[in-house]
Amino acid sequence: MRFYTTQHRFYFGVDLHARTMALHILDQAGHTVLATTLDADGPTFLDALKPYRDDLVVCCECLFCWYWLADLCKEEEIAFVLGHALYMKAIHGGKAKNDQIDAAKIARLLRGGNIPFAYVYPKGMRETRDLFRRRLYLVRKRAETMTHIQNTNSQYNLPPFGKKLAFAANRHELKIAERFTDPQLRKNIETDLHLLDHYDELIGDLELHLTRTAKVEDPQAYARLQSIPGVGKILALVLLYEIHQMRRFDSAGQFLSYCRLVRCAHESAGKKLGFGGMKIGNAHLRWAFAEAAVLFARHSPRAKQWLARQAKKHGKGRALSRLAARLGRTVYHLLRKGEVFDENRFWGNRERVAGSR
Repeated sequence: MRFYTTQHRFYFGVDLHARTMALHILDQAGHTVLATTLDADGPTFLDALKPYRDDLVVCCECLFCWYWLADLCKEEEIAFVLGHALYMKAIHGGKAKNDQIDAAKIARLLRGGNIPFAYVYPKGMRETRDLFRRRLYLVRKRAETMTHIQNTNSQYNLPPFGKKLAFAANRHELKIAERFTDPQLRKNIETDLHLLDHYDELIGDLELHLTRTAKVEDPQAYARLQSIPGVGKILALVLLYEIHQMRRFDSAGQFLSYCRLVRCAHESAGKKLGFGGMKIGNAHLRWAFAEAAVLFARHSPRAKQWLARQAKKHGKGRALSRLAARLGRTVYHLLRKGEVFDENRFWGNRERVAGSR
């Protein structure tokens, strides 16, 4: 958890919604100089803070509508802080709760140097990242449609499909009329098949567009990520756009924590109370490194041997988690140093000797 501690003359807390925003401004002494609720638009926002533009910092919570406010502050050269929604527990406590109270709490946390901040993903690549996340939504819907076909086939105790439905050619060879004799049931399956064809077209078009965009925006980092065995175009896109700049992480441990690849110990009075915080971080990177670990093991004989040894000690699940964390640390150094993947360096001397026995 990181806190914004820079001192300013005025501290501007914003409780932002889609159509309205509650504003609360404090001076250095902690006195309220403005508390109001206005329409959420740029000119109204700039008019409200005009008397306090001298050394002002603006903060809002990381919710769905912060993009325009962050971009406006950057254009106007106003310091902007994005509060981490999961860490800002103070604004959720208290008997009473409304927009003005929340805005005042944000301003006071900001003034006291206690605002936990999140990364403000810059305009430009942010739109590409959101487009890639939309692709993930379509992939999940495609999987749901495919599962519905499989479940319907099982409901009527019909023979299993001989080929995988993920491939369009296999679906076109499927004899729907012979397998599903009822006309309503057959129409149900035909609808799912048409949806799958449409999803394939949309996803393929998105992947082609995103790949071309990545080769223009950051071709070197995109190529370095694909130098890791098992990391193809899609996983490289996830890593590229979810990480953006590796320089924003001060250490490899901080990056692994952001990717949900390490467990955070809870202790009190010298006693261990277990672990927590596993849902704080980037879920997309957690998934990407889990997939990369499995694919890396398929492509690397050394990885298979290493996983077998680790599985004997810790179990298969923990072994894959350790490999994912190891890959995360490797990606951190690859992007920080601008290097390509070297499997000998990845395993180190001790692992190389063990793998050769």
